[in-house]
Amino acid sequence: MALRNHSTITEFFLLGLSDDPHIEAFLFVLFLVTYLLTIMGNLMMLLVIRADLHLHTPMYFFLSHLSFVDICFSSVTVPKMLENLLSQRKTISVEGCLTQVFFVFITGGTELLLLCAMAYDRYAAICHPLLYGQIMSKRLYLQLVWGSWGLSFLDALINILLALNMVFCEAQIIYHFVCEMSSILPLSCSDVSRNIIVLLCSTLLHGLVTFLLVFISYAHIISTILRISSTSGRSKAFSTCSSHLTAVTLYYGSGVLRHLMPNSGSLIELIFSVQYSVITPMLNPLIYSLKNKEVKAAVRKTLKKYLQNIRCLNKDKRLVEHWDKAAHNKTLGEFRVRSTPDYPQCLTLKAK
Repeated sequence: MALRNHSTITEFFLLGLSDDPHIEAFLFVLFLVTYLLTIMGNLMMLLVIRADLHLHTPMYFFLSHLSFVDICFSSVTVPKMLENLLSQRKTISVEGCLTQVFFVFITGGTELLLLCAMAYDRYAAICHPLLYGQIMSKRLYLQLVWGSWGLSFLDALINILLALNMVFCEAQIIYHFVCEMSSILPLSCSDVSRNIIVLLCSTLLHGLVTFLLVFISYAHIISTILRISSTSGRSKAFSTCSSHLTAVTLYYGSGVLRHLMPNSGSLIELIFSVQYSVITPMLNPLIYSLKNKEVKAAVRKTLKKYLQNIRCLNKDKRLVEHWDKAAHNKTLGEFRVRSTPDYPQCLTLKAK
């Protein structure tokens, strides 16, 4: 789609987090490490959930998509921020800015809807445990996940199509390290009333409605937990939703506070932005692994299997070298596959 409008303005200046070279160097290292930890942690969650059959449940299906969204969310915002921390001219093209806005809408909206779906999953598991399998059927949780992606894509598409008609004249400075719709609307010298209305509707849908649904789900969950007579029963029931509650608090808390503030580029505004767009995606794998016995057991099992495969490969290499030596000396032999507790599916050499 061609942009009609930008004969005068072709790029924006992202002021970012600091203009001090020493602070920028420190922030570059900090956010690079954070980004790498985010990618590795969420990839590990995806691998563990896929590899362990015990985690093929609705809850972990939601969690796998949440991990994928966190990878995408970080990849939309952090690489450009890292580039600008090393650059003298902290610019982004208008087209690049609108592209970033589009993907921020998709990933941010999908994360909110997935957290809402996971709250309903915890409600069904704790408040109706005997009917959980019927309530959270495969058809329903697939619809919830793909519906989250679909609604977010549609929301992003509507907002960005309207944004393509905006005219940018003189103002070029964005007091932020990332392009967001709320940051670029004040830069337009054309009528943005429709954009503001659509953005408000998007905020109400993804922010207020999902928050109310999460709040209602946890009101029922807490009410059910308090009616459990035994202390151990209450503790066990709460432990099944504590990870999700922590993730919801981090994301909603920082996200809501950020968007309630004016776009002034203040330090507290930037801190909240970093919290929900950079820090929370890194923390989610830790939250769900450290507070979840099933995930911790699956991680240990996956790592043990990986280490066993490495030992097996080393053993196979030695056997192949032995076979080559035997063949060179005209001594025939044959390979066969043998499973052992220490070396599953390793090769062994049987001489004739």
